[in-house]
Amino acid sequence: MKKFSADWIYTLQGDPLPQGVIVTDDHGKILHLGQRSDFDTSEIAIFPGLITPGFINAHCHLELSHMKNKVATGTGLLPFLRNVVAFRDIPLEEIHAAIQAGDQEMQREGIVAVGDICNKLDTAACKGQSPIRYYSFVEMFDFMQDNLAEATYQQYRAVYDGQSTDAGNRKSCVPHAPYTVSDQLYALINATNQPGDTVSIHNQETPAEDELFASKTGGFLDFYQQFGFSLDHIPPTGKASIYHAIQHLDPQRRTLFVHNTLTSSDDIRAAQAWGQAGVYWATCPNANLYIENRLPYYLHFLDTNAKVCIGTDSLTSNWQLSVLEEMKTIARYQSYVPFPTLLRWATLNGAEALGMEEDLGSIAVGKTPGLILWDADPQMPLAPATTVRRLI
Repeated sequence: MKKFSADWIYTLQGDPLPQGVIVTDDHGKILHLGQRSDFDTSEIAIFPGLITPGFINAHCHLELSHMKNKVATGTGLLPFLRNVVAFRDIPLEEIHAAIQAGDQEMQREGIVAVGDICNKLDTAACKGQSPIRYYSFVEMFDFMQDNLAEATYQQYRAVYDGQSTDAGNRKSCVPHAPYTVSDQLYALINATNQPGDTVSIHNQETPAEDELFASKTGGFLDFYQQFGFSLDHIPPTGKASIYHAIQHLDPQRRTLFVHNTLTSSDDIRAAQAWGQAGVYWATCPNANLYIENRLPYYLHFLDTNAKVCIGTDSLTSNWQLSVLEEMKTIARYQSYVPFPTLLRWATLNGAEALGMEEDLGSIAVGKTPGLILWDADPQMPLAPATTVRRLI
């Protein structure tokens, strides 16, 4: 057995424990929770700071790790997407080395599970060997062209079939975004996924996305014309893009909306009324700043009791893969979000969104959530100098 104690233990199962003690087996399974006064202190590893469960990175693109520092900041989403396409053809050895480095960085940053978007099989070998648990979201898009749906599905189905579900890993097929998926491809995706799966979709990341569906205006019209695709079959609806998405997604599947930079309170309520299996909202604040110099208005999510998760997005659109740094960014720009709420976003909500809450997300007897030590002032846990490290 191993025994750990700190100034405060945040279990996510109730109030924080002052000078609490966590007893684990050698594999990190929680055996007991208690107070320091109940133990011989010579048997306990005692640390200043905080101990919390391991972080859940609810949204990442590990396969794009080789693109770090290659795409300019502040361009907006449409130029960003063009740059991503331009940098896809990189030697495979360089791609694999960057994937391994990204996985190791997340391990050092206390991340124990990742919701990872993949369009290829480049990350499969790394995921099969990593101590991090991965939910592979095999992302599909056919540029809203029904005639491309079947061929697109078959192409990405091979990627789906190649993702391992060993060691607690999971997988599902997912649509990229409302503006890139045809009605037919939505239907093929919905037919593939199983009860209990999670479906991820990028949502309301840029004004042009809502403009496309609401008024048939904005930058996506020129964007698609440049690629030779017609959007004549997409009528204006007077509504934001998320309403198009929920018309085509399966309400019986747990749904993870990603980015939500422009999502309103009414949008959140509509999606939560629609989703019968649970609706979650992944925020990636540093990526939102990197691409569009804007953040979601988190008060909308607090006011609607939304289940928010935290993601890093990719190293194409971020400076690091650290959930802690995402929390610091939220605290810096919208400091009204309480620390316990941010911690729940970074741990238990993400575990629930990925369907991994039986093992991860909170410190409770029988779970193996990973333990991370915060080198932090308990009164200012998200100070710029705060760091974390894995204990187990």
